[in-house]
Parts: sequence; structure tokens; C-alpha cells
Amino acid sequence: MSLLRLAKKNMKSVKAEAGQIIFSRLFEDEDLLEAITETAERSRIKAGFFLLIGTLKKAKMGFFHQGRYQPIEMAEPLEIVSCTGNITLKEGEVHVHAHIAVSNRKGKVLGGHVLPGCIIAATGELVLVEAVDVELQRKLDEKTQLYLWSVGKKSF
Repeated sequence: MSLLRLAKKNMKSVKAEAGQIIFSRLFEDEDLLEAITETAERSRIKAGFFLLIGTLKKAKMGFFHQGRYQPIEMAEPLEIVSCTGNITLKEGEVHVHAHIAVSNRKGKVLGGHVLPGCIIAATGELVLVEAVDVELQRKLDEKTQLYLWSVGKKSF
């Protein structure tokens, strides 16, 4: 069996309905990951996705290589060109997984996995969409050493 066929055979998908849609403003000096996590927890969202735009005072991103995130840091005013991610459960707690692209005042764009230490400047505008009747959990994958999705309920 080809690797592609094997991958498709082991793939699991679920169908979910959209639940709450939360619009939230993030404020100056908040940590981006903490603010998104707190919004999801307050809204009792355990599975979903989000979009975010705004500004940062500084960014801390990671590039995954050889089993760990190599940090990329920028300590200057930044525009959040795009920030997207998902909400899952990891070891029973709400977990935010996000990627971000930011630009400096010259328009140079860098991006990566969001790490703690992305600090909001003027504002962050978050749209969080809940997925209902789906169970998304992150479990450690021994091969990659990443916490990857384990998908449950409503298979199709």
C-alpha cells in the first residue's frame, strides 16, 4: 500500500456545527496566547477556530525543527497581518494553537508558531468560532514529538 493511501486510510474527520461566535477586543500589554485562552475558557469553548488582527509591541514565534521550536523574536512595533489557529483540549485543559504573520514598519513580514511573549500594542480583534458536538484533543505523537489532533464524534 502506498504511503499516500495509508495516510488517507488512517485519516479521521468529523463534521461539526458552528456554535457561538465570539467577538473580543484584546488590550494593550496582554499576552496574545493568554488572552485567546481566557476568552475561550470564559466562553466555555473546548473546540473551535479563530482569526485575529491587530498590533504587537513585540513578537515571539517559533519555527519547528528537530523536535523543538526555535524562537524568532522581534522587539519593535508590529502589525498582525494574519493570526489563525484552533482551540482544543490538551490534558483536559483548553489549548490554543496559533500561527501568526507580522510586519514591521518597512512591510517586512515574518511568521511562525505563536509562543508566549507576543504582547498586544494598541489592540487585538479576535473572532472565535465554536465547533459543537466534536471532540478535539491533543495527544503526544511519539514520532514527531508534537501534540497532534485526536478527533472524536460525528465521523463521516
